[in-house]
Amino acid sequence: QVQLVESGGGSVQSGGSLRLSCVASTYTYSSDCMAWFRQFPGKEREGVAASYTGGGSTFYADSVKGRFTISRDNAKNTVYLQMNNLKSEDTAMYYCAAGRGNTWRSAANFAYWGQGTQVTVSS
Repeated sequence: QVQLVESGGGSVQSGGSLRLSCVASTYTYSSDCMAWFRQFPGKEREGVAASYTGGGSTFYADSVKGRFTISRDNAKNTVYLQMNNLKSEDTAMYYCAAGRGNTWRSAANFAYWGQGTQVTVSS
């Protein structure tokens, strides 16, 4: 059963913008935390941004603060990642995740994952 489906990745020049979308099942969307991770080749997944269901708190990795924004559309069970002023070092596979998110930066705290969407930024 598909729980999370990402879209919106692609290729963009440095300084450009992309918006990633993640459509979740109703059950998955009710998870404590919805987050975006990214993975560089040969590296572990790293947390990019997180949104907590209760309270609406959001958190960001230092590397994306001021450039990326995580948001939700509850009517559509969708989480977004607006990425502005993209840099070549943002090139990675981006994943949507849902789970308890006790420590949002840790992939181990998320039970549900999307298939990933590639973001490529050229300089």
